[in-house]
Amino acid sequence: MSITVTGWGNTIATAPNYWLNLFTGTTWQEFLHADAAVTGFRERRWKSVQQVEPGDYFLCYLTGISRFIGVLEATSEPYWDETPIWKDEIFPCRVKVEVVAALTPETAVPIFDLKEQLTIFQNLKSPNAWTGRVRGSPARWKVSDGEAVVYAVMESVENPVKRPVDESKLARRPKALKAKSGSFTVPETEEMAEQKQEVLQNDLPRGERSEEEPPKELTAHTEIQWELLKLGSDMGLDVWVARNDRGREAYGRKFTEIPRLKNELPLQFDEVTNETIELIDVLWLRGNAIVAAFEIESTTSIYSGLLRMSDLITMQPNLNIPLYLVAPDERRNKVIKEVNRPTFSRRTPAMKDICSYISFSTLKQNMERVAGMARYLKPEFLQELAEPCVPDDA
Repeated sequence: MSITVTGWGNTIATAPNYWLNLFTGTTWQEFLHADAAVTGFRERRWKSVQQVEPGDYFLCYLTGISRFIGVLEATSEPYWDETPIWKDEIFPCRVKVEVVAALTPETAVPIFDLKEQLTIFQNLKSPNAWTGRVRGSPARWKVSDGEAVVYAVMESVENPVKRPVDESKLARRPKALKAKSGSFTVPETEEMAEQKQEVLQNDLPRGERSEEEPPKELTAHTEIQWELLKLGSDMGLDVWVARNDRGREAYGRKFTEIPRLKNELPLQFDEVTNETIELIDVLWLRGNAIVAAFEIESTTSIYSGLLRMSDLITMQPNLNIPLYLVAPDERRNKVIKEVNRPTFSRRTPAMKDICSYISFSTLKQNMERVAGMARYLKPEFLQELAEPCVPDDA
């Protein structure tokens, strides 16, 4: 089948297929510095790469910031080459390309701007199910989705719109999480000891923490908790704070002073489910429905917060809500590693498919950006801040 993509009065190209091509900010720059003439993929992708034909389009997607940054046209048959182009990996499965359109990270097209057009966002079984379509490359996309991306990128070339970019996400290099049994990391002895100590000091049992002996770095945890509660309230949502945290305060104000903070959960679950929900750090609610759940992990064990969320979904498998792990930037890799433990990755649905990560810095920067505009926001805006809990080599 041959598809002609047209726009702005001219024919762009004729291509039988559209392929997703994943880049980090780093690998995109390395691609450009190598004359933007060759795209490459990992060895295990060779079977898929062999299906690419001259004239096919590559849809260039920046992981980390979830934006389409360009469109490439294949100009050769696939071939094998280990000549260095990228610093950290060989990517030996290669195709020669020409740049059809290229944007900057600031003008790249957020995938969420195409949410109404892309079929990957339709009929989702969980809020983050779409991320399964942007985890590996090359991956063949539907013609309609490919055309939508090409049109959007070309439009952005003609009428660029600059958006803030998290530079730390652009600078990130791929870091494989490898183990004999899959794409997760078995913790080292030192890490296990560290986690055990964290659990003993801060998390187990969470409902019985002593107010006289608060967790370490309580200020960081409480600050983020306050910001999320206030943001939700300013958005016109009801909010809930973990029952054992209701007595806390930030900036000289008690949590109980926040407007729209609920005294009781208006939910009709069984008693065991309610007990689990009541200990989640922050909930945003609209009427009787939870629209977002947050676990904040500053120094405490990430594992325990995940268990609470996992228990919630296990007890209520039809509960379709976004789950967010909010943690310091330096704990990003640890968060993703924990989410991909067999305990969580082998459940249905897997936690990596329904749980996203938001860094402290990203949350704070965007809190400043939306100051005074919260009442116009919808909970879905968090999806632009969050990143899927998927290993970098997935």
